[in-house]
Amino acid sequence: MAEQLTFPPATAALFEPHLPALRQDDNPSRPFVTLTFATSLDSSLSLAPGVRTRLSGPESKVMTHYLRSRHSAILVGVSTLLADDPGLNCRIADATSQPRPIIIDPHLRWEIKGTEKVLQMCRAGAGLAPYVLTAIKPADLPAASLQLLTQLGGKIICVKAAGTDPRGRMRFDWRDVLHALHAEGLTSVMIEGGGQIINSLLEPACHELVDSVIVTIAPTWLGQGGVVVSPPRVRDNSGTPLPAARLSSARWYPLGEDIVLCGKL
Repeated sequence: MAEQLTFPPATAALFEPHLPALRQDDNPSRPFVTLTFATSLDSSLSLAPGVRTRLSGPESKVMTHYLRSRHSAILVGVSTLLADDPGLNCRIADATSQPRPIIIDPHLRWEIKGTEKVLQMCRAGAGLAPYVLTAIKPADLPAASLQLLTQLGGKIICVKAAGTDPRGRMRFDWRDVLHALHAEGLTSVMIEGGGQIINSLLEPACHELVDSVIVTIAPTWLGQGGVVVSPPRVRDNSGTPLPAARLSSARWYPLGEDIVLCGKL
């Protein structure tokens, strides 16, 4: 069993304004969305596509697990799942529940084998089985994968594709994704990556869907060729470039050698 982690209450209090309320009395139409990731000084998430790259120091890593304890779901894209094989669980010692892993996988690229870390955490009672969002029709879903996931308490959720990217890959509308999560009773989601998912949420059309942004900045440069956080260029009606996104109410918190930036789009 992995070591249980503790996050100092005084430090946790600093992040309270950037997190979903501990008690939600209203009935929002979508989950509270926190966009969070770790980046280098040159805005890179990893050294290259598919290469697992550690950026967060030990203090900010504990912070990540604390943030997970405050959300009902953790969301990553299938490329992150395949590259990193993450556990997608929470290791905070006094956590009262585990977040539900959500995998965005329009083409159902994940061939579920049962040896993945996220499923191992589930079997060990240290996490939950994932929900996989796909655009593949129910009749075309692989029976073995569906059975294995269902046995562990997970499920495959079909979401209509909203279009394709320049490479011909199907893409979802974030409103459809959040509607699907809301229908499952998930009141908050922590979106952790990867690069395509982060950049899509930083596009102006999605700003209203993101309630909080929490970025860990590591004191390192990864160099050219990495997976970079940089949303598509925005221009005004005359073609003049404009900033694609900006944080308001920004706050900076040092954690070990890292700096954590919090704000709202």
